[in-house]
Amino acid sequence: QVHLVESGGGLVQAGGSLRLSCAASGRSFSSYNMGWFRQAPGKEREFVAAINWSGGNTYYLDSVKGRFTISRDNAKNTLYLQMNSLKPEDTAVYYCAAAGKGQRLSLPTTYDYWGQGTQVTVSS
Repeated sequence: QVHLVESGGGLVQAGGSLRLSCAASGRSFSSYNMGWFRQAPGKEREFVAAINWSGGNTYYLDSVKGRFTISRDNAKNTLYLQMNSLKPEDTAVYYCAAAGKGQRLSLPTTYDYWGQGTQVTVSS
């Protein structure tokens, strides 16, 4: 069992930055591939970024490449999402998730555990 808690969301103007954190507790964090997803009102949950267990491989939604950076600190059991040059279309609830196995990290069904989400609102 892995318990995930996101933090760092908030209201920011377009062009601004936020850093999301996801604190993990429970079974070994370093054994999980991790991902960030987001869900805007009336829309399906969308893949944003993923990172493998060691941090050596990262994957991004095309629209966030060059603006967002996913990283992890296995010693601190924490996942991060640095978001720069934010746009109003980035507004959503952001969720972190942990995958014990499976390679298709862009699919929500690959993930075993989810956090409760943190709201990110970007004003124009």
